[in-house]
Amino acid sequence: MFKEMTLGQYYPADSPIHALDPRVKLFGTLIYIISLFVFKNIWGFMVISACLVSVIILCKVPVSFMLKGLKGIMLIIIIAAAFNLFLTPGVALVSIWKLTITRQGLKTAVYMTVRMIYLIVGSSIMTLTTTPNALTDGLERSMHPFSKIGFPVHEIAMMMSIALRFIPILMEETDKIMKAQMARGADFESGGLIKKAKNMIPLLVPLFVSAFRRANDLALAMEARCYHGGEGRTKMKPLKYQSRDRIAYVFIIIYMIILIILMTI
Repeated sequence: MFKEMTLGQYYPADSPIHALDPRVKLFGTLIYIISLFVFKNIWGFMVISACLVSVIILCKVPVSFMLKGLKGIMLIIIIAAAFNLFLTPGVALVSIWKLTITRQGLKTAVYMTVRMIYLIVGSSIMTLTTTPNALTDGLERSMHPFSKIGFPVHEIAMMMSIALRFIPILMEETDKIMKAQMARGADFESGGLIKKAKNMIPLLVPLFVSAFRRANDLALAMEARCYHGGEGRTKMKPLKYQSRDRIAYVFIIIYMIILIILMTI
């Protein structure tokens, strides 16, 4: 289960999306996420779907690999959809025992499910096509104007990059610990909710110990390399916009204009 998490992983490939400047991908992802929650009509979702499919094709990441990230949150999506489906008031369509499916509830549940799926897939494209180092540089350069008012831009970007990098590592560590505990007779499936929570203790304790050990090792390694923050640091590969990045910005602006026009319809 934990190996199926794709968030934070990088998938190497020779594609136009991989070659883009990380600042372009960060800006495009931000506009994409905003558009997901702004639009509530079918036309907006059709444009979003067309753009998402186009980016998936261009990034050359296998769709099966990308969709693996949905398996870990499928239960959350189903529960959220059920709450919207049965608890939203409106015109009744179907009644099942004491539960009623309304037209508004069905519409809300469908839109919410599509939003969550598109959100996970769209966000994973950015991490799958951008290395952690490039993502850190892109975040730092994007937030550079805030450093003028004393905002710790470099430190925030570094922490976000480390957090993303640690996600697949911790997922792999969790999978190894779970298999080791199951080989020793641990049971993580049977019993009620309270029993399942108690059964997670043999998993969580060594996981936290491993996470703190890795964090300590990372801190020692950074200190040994004389890391003292971003002040005075130079880049081995400084970010520079290329013609493909400017073209990508043009497409993002066109995407924004189309969605703004659809908002008025």
